[in-house]
Amino acid sequence: MLSLIGLIGGLLLLIYLTIRGVSIMIAAPFCALIVALTGDLTLMPQWAGEGEANFVSNYMAGFTKFIFSWFFMFLLGAIFGKVMEDSGAAYSFSDWVIGKLGKRNAVLAVVGACAILTYGGVSVFVVAFSVYPIALSLFREANLPRRFIPATLAFGSVTFTMTSAGSPEIQNWIPIKYLGTTHFAGWQVSLVVALFMMLFGYWWLSFMIRRAVRNGESFEVRSDDVFERNFSSKPHPLLSLLPLLTVLVVAFMFHDSLKESALILALLSGVLMGIFLNLHRFDNLQKTCAIGATGAVIAIANTAAVVGFGTVAQATPAFAAAVDFMTNLPGNELVGAAVAVTVIAGLTGSASGGQSIALPLLAPHYLDAGVNPEALHRVVAIASGALDSLPHNGYVVTTIHAICKETHKNAYAPLGALTVIVPTIGLAMAIALFIL
Repeated sequence: MLSLIGLIGGLLLLIYLTIRGVSIMIAAPFCALIVALTGDLTLMPQWAGEGEANFVSNYMAGFTKFIFSWFFMFLLGAIFGKVMEDSGAAYSFSDWVIGKLGKRNAVLAVVGACAILTYGGVSVFVVAFSVYPIALSLFREANLPRRFIPATLAFGSVTFTMTSAGSPEIQNWIPIKYLGTTHFAGWQVSLVVALFMMLFGYWWLSFMIRRAVRNGESFEVRSDDVFERNFSSKPHPLLSLLPLLTVLVVAFMFHDSLKESALILALLSGVLMGIFLNLHRFDNLQKTCAIGATGAVIAIANTAAVVGFGTVAQATPAFAAAVDFMTNLPGNELVGAAVAVTVIAGLTGSASGGQSIALPLLAPHYLDAGVNPEALHRVVAIASGALDSLPHNGYVVTTIHAICKETHKNAYAPLGALTVIVPTIGLAMAIALFIL
């Protein structure tokens, strides 16, 4: 019982501290320590038996494993975004979009750019780095409150694209290993759900922004905004888009052969293309790359800190009991799978983590019971993208704080509405359609 209280209490405290603006680098290990103490985990590896879980080793295993897997993606993604920003390419393209679509469609342009990149195989973290400079300029031109930029980036990346049929994102590929399906599993239902999430979510986002504008909110210019510089010349809008297209095309071409490493090659190609096309436009290219690299370190450390918390949580008796309970819920199998993956993803703050923990337990049992594997694949994928976006989620923390330089207090409410509530409704719709 104490372990369960500590697990839930540690998670709620982490969410509270994150919303209050406490550094995630402090909040995550502190809350993980509470979970470890109440979960009867040994604190130091020297005090633990052979192979026994302990706070320091488990936390650092999760922390370092994430950095090991994602460092180059974060580094090149941050440098790419900074190259697009400092060269004026992001603002040249945004000016062109405003001229063609009008200021009323600025939000649509950002959502569309995120959706294309995400469905093209670019990691959602990198999409945020890459599109943020364009979003910032578009919101400034349209005079929209910048606190909605994180929600706009997240909506285009982690809702109707990330978990939909055909998506190359890992959240759509993990079930293949356990269910023997393809990434197009349940595409008919997926198409209906994705269209609903896209249309309803976009309406809701637009409604929230319009209401904020009516209440007197507008774009707030900050001293470190790059577009306040006077560019001597800006690249042609279509040339400005070329580095972004390079990332998309290279990622698509090498996805099957290089898997996650394709993104490293794609981002490097995008960075080099951006520098080659705009070399004469940089005031100080070395400084541009250095600022991008520093931002990447901060972003990946913030995310890794949350992953460390999830790793400690997974080592506690309460977590094992919770997983056992969730994966053995009575009633309809699709509902049980959805609840299990959703709750576990919320506890770990990770969509892929929720699937990876639940599926080895769920898949054999449900497949033996005759559950349609394609329906199970799609339900599990969509379910993983709901509660994973609670305030302590690594992508949420990185996007709000490290990339957009906002606070949870100002930016999380619209982001949470679009990435938690909308996918949850979509999940219920998917289950209903599969049952019918």
